[in-house]
Amino acid sequence: MKKQVLVAAGLLAGVGAYAQSGREMMYVGTYSVRGSDGIYVFAFDRKTGTMTPVQSVKNEKSPSFLAVHPSGRYLYSADEGAENGPAKAGTISAYSVDKNTGKLTFLNNQSSVGNSPCYVSIDKTGKTAFVANYGGGNMAVLTIQADGKLSAASDTVQDTGSGPNKERQERAHVHSATISPDNQYVYIADLGIDRLSIVKPNLKTGKVSPASTPYVMVKPGSGPRHLAIHPSGRYAYLVEELTSSVAVFSRDPKTGALTMLQEGVKTLPADFSGSNTSADIHLDPSGKFLYQSNRGRHALAIFSIGNDGKLTRIGEQSTEGKTPRNFLVDPKGEFVFVANQDTDNITIFRRNAKTGLLTYTGKSVRVPAPVCVIMGQ
Repeated sequence: MKKQVLVAAGLLAGVGAYAQSGREMMYVGTYSVRGSDGIYVFAFDRKTGTMTPVQSVKNEKSPSFLAVHPSGRYLYSADEGAENGPAKAGTISAYSVDKNTGKLTFLNNQSSVGNSPCYVSIDKTGKTAFVANYGGGNMAVLTIQADGKLSAASDTVQDTGSGPNKERQERAHVHSATISPDNQYVYIADLGIDRLSIVKPNLKTGKVSPASTPYVMVKPGSGPRHLAIHPSGRYAYLVEELTSSVAVFSRDPKTGALTMLQEGVKTLPADFSGSNTSADIHLDPSGKFLYQSNRGRHALAIFSIGNDGKLTRIGEQSTEGKTPRNFLVDPKGEFVFVANQDTDNITIFRRNAKTGLLTYTGKSVRVPAPVCVIMGQ
């Protein structure tokens, strides 16, 4: 405790200068283990490629996934450990963001209306939050008030069923809720039933309804997790967690419908025989390259994206840590930040815009059980 106080005192002295110096704010969500406070705030210096600690925010409920409001004035966390048991719900917490320092102040929280919330996304207007409840097997819709606070859930979408993997697919497990670039559709990935549902939100009523093509199924036992949509809106890429693969879809921007282009694209080297599950997926800003994290291999798989949206594996990059969960390709495409859950570190890589390949900078920061890393607006 004494050490933490001394570190905080030394680091926060110059926080007020961060906004003026052009440093960018970053936020890290964690599991509440190994002494984690909850949410960590950093200032990123693009010139030096370094992250400097600014604040830690106490949240003992495993704020494992974060999302920033489009205005940059608020941040939201999915508190995965808020409750226990299949009948109890987790919470979503709201924080205000100090635009000068990046520091967070708690506003309120609301029930996620499902157990183990693991994903939260905010629509482009900043009026609505969409929450994936892994344990509850549902997606909840929460309205965001003008002051950034959350209202109680206005709608839910409940999945049912199971998959062939008896250990991981014994029932529905909603793992993400991804908003389309045009803000017209939400894609709900369910690891438990191998389904990607498509709903159309009504931001005035806080309700959602099935799209004209309401869902697409993927290979049984593959386990959909996270979705990345191409900047053009014409393609989508789905992490298949249980088979360490990625599914590629063409996307109709008008209807939101998905059509399979490639199924089960392997993300691991042919000679890898260890245990692995895939986690996160992101494209670079140009839409020319795709990255997917592999836990077990402890690496990012790297793909080039063709003009037809299809993938070609071009290599991989060790994450210089164990169990890479979420990672961030910075908005300018210059850096990649990886949250290594089991080695308590975030590692920083430079990205070659022409080749898509990554180079470890040798720089990292210590964070207990990091799960999610994002950049402020």
